[in-house]
Amino acid sequence: MTVDVLRRPALAERRARVAVAVLFFTNGALFANLLPRYPQIKADLGIGNAAYGLAVAAFPAGAIAAGLAAGVLVRRFGSARVAVGGTLVTGAGILSAGLGGSVALFAAALFLAGAADAVTDVGQNVHGLRVQRRYGRSIINSFHAIWSIGAVTGGSMAAGAIALGVSRGPHLLFSAVLFAVAACVALRFCLPGGDNPPGEENAGGEDAAEDHARRPARHTAPVPGARTSYVLAALVLIATAGTLVEDAGSSWATLYLSASLHASVALAASGYVALVGAQFAGRLLGDRLVDRFGQRAVARSGALIAAVGMGLALAVPTVPGTILGFAAAGFGVATLVPAAMHEADELPGLKPGSGLTIVSWLMRLGFLLSPPVVGLVADATSLRAGLLVVPLAGVIVLLLAGVLRPRRD
Repeated sequence: MTVDVLRRPALAERRARVAVAVLFFTNGALFANLLPRYPQIKADLGIGNAAYGLAVAAFPAGAIAAGLAAGVLVRRFGSARVAVGGTLVTGAGILSAGLGGSVALFAAALFLAGAADAVTDVGQNVHGLRVQRRYGRSIINSFHAIWSIGAVTGGSMAAGAIALGVSRGPHLLFSAVLFAVAACVALRFCLPGGDNPPGEENAGGEDAAEDHARRPARHTAPVPGARTSYVLAALVLIATAGTLVEDAGSSWATLYLSASLHASVALAASGYVALVGAQFAGRLLGDRLVDRFGQRAVARSGALIAAVGMGLALAVPTVPGTILGFAAAGFGVATLVPAAMHEADELPGLKPGSGLTIVSWLMRLGFLLSPPVVGLVADATSLRAGLLVVPLAGVIVLLLAGVLRPRRD
């Protein structure tokens, strides 16, 4: 056990952990406030499944367009400021999407929100990993667990607003203002200084030097470039598999339960809430499970749970079974994105932060490709067939989980 593990975090570091947790919470809650409104928006716009899938794909398209800019912004302004600034723009974009009176306006607003969300995602993860290095032990899964709490909270807020008959405008305006204020308050308690290693521009002095000293030595270990490229590509696919499952819950769960299984509007929102709720439970247990069994075993077990659970739900379609299937999928993929980001951030032969930025950017291809593909399959056959993407994602992880670290003896 290292000295870092034994050292009690200082008050500033504990406050920074809470601040990063707030940023993850707001990020999860903002978008989740819009998702249960999708069936109503789709009906108001009068579009089919394929057009709807293309429209909601604007969110990940914006994320991909802006994703690589996040690293530049973090180096210039600092990860905490970038995360908060992105949160403010995301809230504005989601409000605009909810009020858009045409498919073009709806898609354009989602594109803006997705671009800002990508910047926020990199900023908060960079700052979260910086806090983790100060702690000297794994806490990154706990941040993503807080994101899931935020998503459940946001989805529940939306379901409550729908049940009470609150229109989209006031509901989404309240959400945007509330979480903007929370993010701005959190900024005051984030770690000071920059995020770059010593010797680089805007390094941030002693704080950056301490962060750099806490990075694992394997960052600088020489390894063949081909091996690093292979591992990075596998990590991107693992993270993308996680996002495919998340997108199935966010874009299609409510629609599938209401349109295909004839659940009530309020009950249909339970599919997404079940997915992110179970995802939260998996992430809450994630750090402990990874320490005991290793990330490789945890990822493989989770992938099997997701594939079997959702596969059975699709094979025998009922409302309770489908909700449980989405829950199994969420629990199964809970640790995939945090694991891929953490492993990528520590890949040998890459600058600190480069691997994380690449994985965060490319994994959003899952969010970009999934909605139109599922929509096209749904129009050609059925939405039930389109949701086979979930068990397929589990199979992908089973095949590639070998690049993740095994249990430490």
